[in-house]
Amino acid sequence: MKTTAKHLRAAERELELRRERAEAGQRQRREAALRRIPALETLEQQIAQSGSAIVNALGRGEEAVAYMRLLAQQNLAAQAERERLLQAAGLPANHLEPRYTCPVCCDSGYVMGQRCACFKELLRQQAYRELCMDAPLESSTFNSFVLEYYSPQAEPASNCAPRDHMAQVLAFCEQYAEAFDRCAGNLLFQGATGLGKTHLSLAIAQRVIENGYGVIYGSAQNLFHRLEREHFARFGENTGEAEQALLECDLLILDDLGAEFSTTFTVSALYNIINTRINRALPTIINTNLTAKQREEIYSQRVTSRIIGHYTTLRFLGSDVRQAKQTHG
Repeated sequence: MKTTAKHLRAAERELELRRERAEAGQRQRREAALRRIPALETLEQQIAQSGSAIVNALGRGEEAVAYMRLLAQQNLAAQAERERLLQAAGLPANHLEPRYTCPVCCDSGYVMGQRCACFKELLRQQAYRELCMDAPLESSTFNSFVLEYYSPQAEPASNCAPRDHMAQVLAFCEQYAEAFDRCAGNLLFQGATGLGKTHLSLAIAQRVIENGYGVIYGSAQNLFHRLEREHFARFGENTGEAEQALLECDLLILDDLGAEFSTTFTVSALYNIINTRINRALPTIINTNLTAKQREEIYSQRVTSRIIGHYTTLRFLGSDVRQAKQTHG
């Protein structure tokens, strides 16, 4: 994924904050440990002095070898005594060391001049966060999904009570979110407006993010608009960042597919997203009011066949629950 200057600055700032937290924690632990074990201060001075002396002796040639060996022995002995005192006080041997979020790069973001995996992950999260800016994750959870808004009476068309059916849908979505990994499979939420498709997809997104995965959530209209702006940007301004993020994130959720203005570009973009993510075995959730026939009319048989063959369909039943919510205050 290409990186914008804004994402780079945000990632670098996060790394800086991580280093500051690690070093502040180290200072606090050291001050507390010195109050409990005063002898530690003398040992730390010995360790620092012997380390400096070793560095200074490097330029003395062969005559310094024996001296450096002695300094190294003294340094190791002081470190061993420090560890003994810490352990005797019930503290771990590394109690005085900074606790970095990433022990590989010590929260610097670089290893041997190359970006550390933690830095790349931060850049990825920045890109995802920008694409998900409009997702109201906090307001839509599994706990706030109220089944009482769905009728307990069976519908003639389905011979099924919406409340019972939606209880099964809710349980399925909770299980999907809890067990989510990059091989979780694709879902198609299909049903009329106001039946909870957006609510449950947001609840899944929130749980999956809490479990450490990268999620992009957005309306098809907004995401396609972002892709179109990127695609038709002036030469040199097309970073390809949005498209790459949509193709590689752990979970992509396309909300309200069919509400966007359909063009040759959006149909092509949708097929590329669906097909690429299927080939990479990356899960996608699509929410739509459209029937299979309507999807085929708008997006072509090629798109529809990929969805039918690779998505599990969850049908949302009932009447618009938003009206029921207003009625019940």
